[in-house]
Amino acid sequence: KMVKDYRKKVGSKTGGIKLHSELKQDFIIAGIKIGRDKFYRFLRLNNLLIPKTKNYITTTNSNHMYKKYNNLVKDQVPTRPEQLWVSDITYIKTQNGHNYLALVTDAYSKQIMGYKLDNHMRTSLCTDALAMAIKNRKYPNQKIIHHSDRGFQYCNPKYTEFAESNGIIMSMTEQYDPYENAIAERINRTLKYEYGLKQTIKNTDLAQKMTNQAIYI
Repeated sequence: KMVKDYRKKVGSKTGGIKLHSELKQDFIIAGIKIGRDKFYRFLRLNNLLIPKTKNYITTTNSNHMYKKYNNLVKDQVPTRPEQLWVSDITYIKTQNGHNYLALVTDAYSKQIMGYKLDNHMRTSLCTDALAMAIKNRKYPNQKIIHHSDRGFQYCNPKYTEFAESNGIIMSMTEQYDPYENAIAERINRTLKYEYGLKQTIKNTDLAQKMTNQAIYI
């Protein structure tokens, strides 16, 4: 009942590890002694695990002639806010076709600093998200690295010159490996599976409202 009530309130796709963390205090109050592994078995036995689905939409096209930057953040862990931003594009399904969501996330705090949803994947989608992130900076004098995949949007001089003109240092994945941009991939998955953006949404206007709400939460 706790699991179902929590998912009804926060998101129907909340995973087992996060559920255990969020409900731990409720378990204590109710006198329920259950560790994470046992809780995971409980979810499986009661068909409460979230089924895995494959992502068939590719949002990265690195087959282009733009300059590709080196990976400056491999194996590095950020130690402060606005030291490292990670950017990525994910898709949102609507009844009128796919929309695309560009995100800029602070790797230290996991706060989404900027985002833009639209029905195209042009460079302006990412530039608008980055412009919002820059506007939301709290420490504008600190050095910051921007890390992304090698998609044409992030390598386009219109994007890189805008970033660098704002004192941002560019870094990119060196091969197509989600773990090279794992934080961005995780944020995408959280928004989709925990906050309802995985479903097919009626139209772009509703998708925009749901995206705003999900990112605010």
